[in-house]
Amino acid sequence: MPAFSSSPQGEARAAVIVIQEAFGLSEHIGVVCDRLAEAGYRAIAPALFHRQGSPVAAYDDIPSVYPIIQQLTAAGMATDVDASIAFLRAEGFGPGSIGITGFCMGGSVTFVACTREGVDCGVTYYGAGLKAARFGFPELIAIAPEIRVPWMGHYGDLDQGIPVAEVEELRDVVTAAGVPATIWRYDQADHGFNCDDRPAVYDKETATTAWRRTLDFFAEHLSR
Repeated sequence: MPAFSSSPQGEARAAVIVIQEAFGLSEHIGVVCDRLAEAGYRAIAPALFHRQGSPVAAYDDIPSVYPIIQQLTAAGMATDVDASIAFLRAEGFGPGSIGITGFCMGGSVTFVACTREGVDCGVTYYGAGLKAARFGFPELIAIAPEIRVPWMGHYGDLDQGIPVAEVEELRDVVTAAGVPATIWRYDQADHGFNCDDRPAVYDKETATTAWRRTLDFFAEHLSR
């Protein structure tokens, strides 16, 4: 399975798995890995489309993405996340030292990973499917009571695919789950607000704030 891989100078404080958007393992995801490395983390981003040849689609080429997404399975993506965890364990990252983050589709994968054994915390960026089965997963709100580890979610109020009412329902469910969980809403942000390769939706101020909160979250919940 191909992957982006970034390492900090010196010993890593912990490790983070980065899960791609629905467009494939784009350059933006590589930049996220590099930024995590700059913050002291070992970062890897597996190519979840490796069974389809690891294609990468342009952000304005949504039609080419659909056939690929339809071939994804929950079991296959769970296998890929587990393989990433095993890879980092083999590098010496033990319990309490592996986080996960993801964007768009990857945000949904991240949430599901936080309901399974393996990762120690997670940060979701605008992961869809809260009340609709997507990417082979059940509705995320339906499985939210199963969340096992600290989790943070970032959502834009302008995101037409993730209604604010669903975000607030998710907040209620994860709060009741009994693990540290935080949801941030950004009233001027749209889906994809973190991606500076998407000028139509990129919001620098929101992206900067969300990234700071993400790093603070990992610093609180991960250590070697």
